[in-house]
Amino acid sequence: MQIFDEIKQRGVEDIFFISMDGVSGLEDGAKEIFKGVVVQRCIVHLIRNSLKYVPSKDYKNFTANLKKVYGASNLKIAIHEFEKFKNNWSKYPGAADVWERNFKHVEQLFNYPSDIRKVMYTTNAIESINSSFRKVTKKGAFPNENALLKLLYLRVCELNKKWNDSSIQNWAMVRNQLDAHPDFKERIRKYI
Repeated sequence: MQIFDEIKQRGVEDIFFISMDGVSGLEDGAKEIFKGVVVQRCIVHLIRNSLKYVPSKDYKNFTANLKKVYGASNLKIAIHEFEKFKNNWSKYPGAADVWERNFKHVEQLFNYPSDIRKVMYTTNAIESINSSFRKVTKKGAFPNENALLKLLYLRVCELNKKWNDSSIQNWAMVRNQLDAHPDFKERIRKYI
């Protein structure tokens, strides 16, 4: 809760969605401070967690079956595909259990149109930044904390240049869908 309280103190008024990996207490803290937030489990993390129970020779088929679940066009199809998935992969109960325990987070994806779902279902952008930081810091020893902070600042500047021309795919459609959604219509209009 302290993390989200600090974010609010810094001026963030509202958060619509948070995609996270299931760190204990994070979801409760987010919901306590930002009352209307939708907390989504990162689908990519769920896939990685379930692949720990699957031999590498089956990765491709396993992930293809999973994509039919979270990539379904509606909840009814997702539930149907999930039942098929559980039957197909019952030989790896640990892998199926990861999805069984977190299926409420998969189900809630279908409360939103497909363009919004694509934006909210993963933390990959954040992980990309963290990976980039690890790459530039793993090779050296730093004489002091400021040297490390300068290196990270320079990396952020490089990433900003790289990503400055790109935007979230179909952002105009996402904004329209949020503007039409009853849970977000009034909230988004406050900031437009």
